[in-house]
Amino acid sequence: MSWYVGEIFRRDALLAWVGVINLALALVMVLLLPFDTRLVAGINPWIKPLKFALSIALYAFTVAWYMGEAQKGGALRSTVRWGIALAMMTEIACIGMQAARGTTSHFNNATAFDAGVFQLMGAMISLNTVLGIGLLWLLRGPTAAPRVAYLWGLRFGLVLFLLATVEGFAMVAASAHTVALPDGGPGLPFLNWSTRAGDLRVAHFLGLHSLQIFPIAGYLLDQLRPYWSSGGRVTAMGACAAVWLALMVGLFLQAMAGRPFLAL
Repeated sequence: MSWYVGEIFRRDALLAWVGVINLALALVMVLLLPFDTRLVAGINPWIKPLKFALSIALYAFTVAWYMGEAQKGGALRSTVRWGIALAMMTEIACIGMQAARGTTSHFNNATAFDAGVFQLMGAMISLNTVLGIGLLWLLRGPTAAPRVAYLWGLRFGLVLFLLATVEGFAMVAASAHTVALPDGGPGLPFLNWSTRAGDLRVAHFLGLHSLQIFPIAGYLLDQLRPYWSSGGRVTAMGACAAVWLALMVGLFLQAMAGRPFLAL
């Protein structure tokens, strides 16, 4: 484990520190949970920022790892890493501030201030999406045969991640993540995905975490099937990406039809 931590810092210390800061914030939020009796959308106000802090930490560590495979030098690389750091720190600051105020961060247009906060968050996520495309461009170039599945796993994972961010704009357009019922009803523990209606966050979650799953799958394929041709391993990764995308689309359509991921 210590090797991986050191490697992440070696690849990109800036994004590694963004991850560490968000882990520290997550710990603070865990400590706040039992002392805050307020409810926001039916749950403790610190649960949502806690989830986002953990998610942002994982994302920052992952992008730091990706940076080790990206082309070195140049203005684009610097823009991507600093822009993502800015976007993620602004995002968690807004979500944490709104939790402290006892109100929602997403889809909140109750006051001009709340609407401004939500618009700022939207701008940061849009910026992050554009920078993700920049990162994809930095991952182009020759692919060494011994690591071909791993490197294509990085690319496929990032493409699926970007598609998931686009799907997130469907939630913005609807000003809700629940379909057929208001946000804030009964949901799965911690995740809070609706168990009574469709929830657009399920497909979103699956797509976002392809960023971690596909490089790992590619690495394992390279290790377990080194005798496969480079083309065969790339084809296998492409087939996995197609299946993953189909699953994302299926979960999105299920949510849009108002059907819960798990009905409890």
